[in-house]
Order: sequence, then structure tokens, then C-alpha cells
Amino acid sequence: MVRLAEKPPDRLAAWLSQTWVSYRNSLIEAGFTSDEADANVQRNTTALFVDGAPNSDQRIFDVFEGDVVVGTLWLAPRRDGGSPDEWYIYDVAIEEEFRGRGLGRATMLAAESYVATNGGRRLALNVFGYNTVARALYDSLDYEVVAIAMRKEFG
Repeated sequence: MVRLAEKPPDRLAAWLSQTWVSYRNSLIEAGFTSDEADANVQRNTTALFVDGAPNSDQRIFDVFEGDVVVGTLWLAPRRDGGSPDEWYIYDVAIEEEFRGRGLGRATMLAAESYVATNGGRRLALNVFGYNTVARALYDSLDYEVVAIAMRKEFG
């Protein structure tokens, strides 16, 4: 149903800029302060990219339905001490006008296939608590909750 193709360099810079803005906004919507969100984006930018180019282990794909780009998938082998056969999804996004057609599910299944083909046996991700649509998708695909971060704002 979907096909993955490496995102071409001429589309990478615009995608990256938009992705960091979207990620920062998601952090703020989840309850982080602007300063916390900025620090998080900076930390990830420094760890995952050099001079605007992804580190060699990063895989950033356009998601196609037929000849139309309908989304993006960003994944890589786990870097933070996870299992050597574990990969991590940094971002999966279907463009708004294409949502509700099963493309998110198809993209996740394509990600699983890609990881398995490249020696992986496990795929991990984080999802913001407020993102109930994505959480329902991951639940339906048998992803297990391994941690729940909670906070309370007061005073």
C-alpha cells in the first residue's frame, strides 16, 4: 500500500526545519516550557545531525502512495544503550490531507519490514500522551507501553 524512498537532499533541509518546529510545538503542548523545548530540540539536533545533514545511521524516507508523497518516516538503530537489534522511530507523519486512509498503519508495517530486513528485531518509539490517535494505532499494532512519564504543575 505504501512505498518508502530515501528523502532526497533537496527536500531534506525544508523537512528538517519543519520537523523541529513541529516537535518543539508538540513538546510545549505536552507541558514543557519554551526553554525546555528549545533545549530538547538543540540536544537532539546536535546528537543526530552534523551541519544540517543526518548522521550516517539515520534513515529518513518519503512515504509514497503510488507516485504521491503522503508522509515521512524517520528511524535509526537505537543509540542510547538499547538492544543492538533495536531500532527507534524518531518521527512518523502522514500529511493531514491523507490521514484516515490506513496510511499510518501501512507506514508502520513498512517500517517494521525495513527494520527486519536490516537485522533489527525490535522497534521502539515515544508518543505524546495527548496524541490519542497515534496511541490507538500503536496499541492496535501490538506496541507495548514500557514507561509512562507523568508530571503535575502546581503553585
